Amino acid sequence: MTSRGILSARIFKAGAAVAGLAALAACASHPKPGPAAGPVAQARPSSPSRGAPASRPAAVAQAVLPGSARDFVVNVGDRVYFDYDQYSVRNDAEPLLAAQADWLKKYPAVQIRIEGNADERGTEDYNLALGARRANTLKEFLVAHGVNSGRITTVSFGKEHPIDTGEGEAAWAHNRNGHTAILSGAR
Repeated sequence: MTSRGILSARIFKAGAAVAGLAALAACASHPKPGPAAGPVAQARPSSPSRGAPASRPAAVAQAVLPGSARDFVVNVGDRVYFDYDQYSVRNDAEPLLAAQADWLKKYPAVQIRIEGNADERGTEDYNLALGARRANTLKEFLVAHGVNSGRITTVSFGKEHPIDTGEGEAAWAHNRNGHTAILSGAR
C-alpha cells in the first residue's frame, strides 16, 4: 500500500470514529421515551391510599385541550376508590369528586357514565349489586354538587373489568373503584 493509500485509510478511520462519537452523543442527549402516560397509566396508581391526591406535572396539564376527555383525566381525575365491601365515598375521594363536579359544571355539554367496580372476591351477583351501589353513590355526590342528573348514567361491571389482574390486597384495592367515563360533549 502506498503512503497515500495509508493516509486515506487513516483519514477514513478517523472520520468513522468521529461519526460514531457524534451518534453516541446524539443518543445520550435524547433518551428513549418511556411508556406513554394515558388513561390506563393514570388509572393504575401505585396505591389508592388515603391521603393527599397525587400531584400532576405542570407540563402535562398545559399539553391538553381544556374541556377534552384528556383534560378531565389528567387535570381532574377519573377514578375513585372504595374500602372493602363498602360503597360510601371515602374522605380522600371527596376533593376529586368535587373537582369532577366543578369540571362538569364548566362543560355542560359533557355526558358521563359512572362505572362501578368490585374486586374479585364474592359472587358475581353480589359484586354486580355492590358495583351498582358504588356507581349510584358517585352519581348522587355529583348531583348534590350541582351536576344535572340527566347527564349521568351508571353501570355496574362488578368484578368483570379489573384494572389490576394481580393477586392480593393491593390488586383488590385497585379494583374496588368507581370510574367516570366521558361519553360525549367533550372537545
